[in-house]
Amino acid sequence: MKKLALALTFACLLGPASTRAQNAYITNQNSGTVSVIDTATDTVIATIPVGIAPFGVAVSPDGSKVYITNGISNTVSVIDTATNTISATIPVGFNPVGTAVSPDGSKVYITHEFLNTVSVIDTATNTVIGSPIPVGRAPLGVAVTSDGSKVYVGNNGAGTVSVIDTATNTAGATIPVGPNPFGVAASPDGSKVYVTDGFFPISVSVIDTATNTVGATIPVPPFGAAGVAVKPDGSKVYVTSRFANTVSVIDTATNTVIGSPIPVGVGPVAFGVFIQPPRAGQPPPSFAGVAGSKNCHGTSVSALATKFGGLDAAAAALGFSNVQGLQDAIRAFCAG
Repeated sequence: MKKLALALTFACLLGPASTRAQNAYITNQNSGTVSVIDTATDTVIATIPVGIAPFGVAVSPDGSKVYITNGISNTVSVIDTATNTISATIPVGFNPVGTAVSPDGSKVYITHEFLNTVSVIDTATNTVIGSPIPVGRAPLGVAVTSDGSKVYVGNNGAGTVSVIDTATNTAGATIPVGPNPFGVAASPDGSKVYVTDGFFPISVSVIDTATNTVGATIPVPPFGAAGVAVKPDGSKVYVTSRFANTVSVIDTATNTVIGSPIPVGVGPVAFGVFIQPPRAGQPPPSFAGVAGSKNCHGTSVSALATKFGGLDAAAAALGFSNVQGLQDAIRAFCAG
């Protein structure tokens, strides 16, 4: 099994400040627990016992459930995020590693590294359905496209990605990528799939899902690329480096790494969907300007700068990750 897995979530950009923060779910492989971090305060608010050797992490699209693979227990633990308790434990077969949830939340896909297969869980019954799906050698990362029609599986021992048709639960296309594919993530619009190569060359392969071919290969310094996730707006991709203890950020418009690597904890893997989506049903933020008016944006920016002493302080106080996120929210509000 692999090293400690990090399930990192980002602050939600919608809703009032009191409800905007999201939690981070951290699998602690050696202790058989999941740590829950309140990202508003960066403190651990719960420690949840799961199975033996927890590794993969997947957050459901509505944020209500977290699915954890337990590699030695051969189970999947289901966490209810409202209570941060285990709501179900699902037997899935030998050595579960990667996990991904379908866009409608009805299915969970589990890779089995030593069986070279993928299992499918029905979330309505919390049971494995159908027969295991054969894929390539040593499957690890897994991701589902936004329309739910395809599942992409990184075969670490084969240097390929298998494409599963969810209508038939059979593997069709096989896509050559780097020699050791590890993490897999799909873009929000389903047009791209990002695959990390865990060793050499250290890179991210960008698959065009329309053609199932690699359209770009992005070098990612320094070494040990592992987990990968895409922001909900598709603008950035986050890649962990498990040997350098950093996270790199890719600009998807240019397919280049931007800024310097971000220092994090020791051995970050971030294996799964570790950017939690905005919670459904929350109203968008409102600002001082009048939506639809010509000076809405300027009025809103001025009011925030006056109240908080600048836009950097305003963004931090309102739960946005940066000023650009705040500016985007203001523009959306003013557009009506």
